[in-house]
Amino acid sequence: MDCLVIYVPAADADAVRRAIGDAGAGRLGNYSHCSFSTAGTGRFTPLPGAVPAVGAVGTPEEVAEVRIEAIYPRDRRDAVVAAALAVHPYATPAFMTFPVDIAGPGDP
Repeated sequence: MDCLVIYVPAADADAVRRAIGDAGAGRLGNYSHCSFSTAGTGRFTPLPGAVPAVGAVGTPEEVAEVRIEAIYPRDRRDAVVAAALAVHPYATPAFMTFPVDIAGPGDP
């Protein structure tokens, strides 16, 4: 299993959660679309050449964002990341993926 962590403006969080869930993220036992979200503040300064969805080039910006975390089978990575990026409003979203171990005690 892998985990996706992605930062998204609060107003767009539901769309990203739905998209990654539809792509196969967040399946745990008999549940789908499982994720964890935490509110926070995203900070960035658009550089020359950027076409920011929020703010202006050269001006520091702060946005109410949500950190979304969800696990998915490793072979679904491309589909999950593509789904997230397709609905994310930023041209260059901040995200990361990494392997996780979800085995319980005594599991192989």
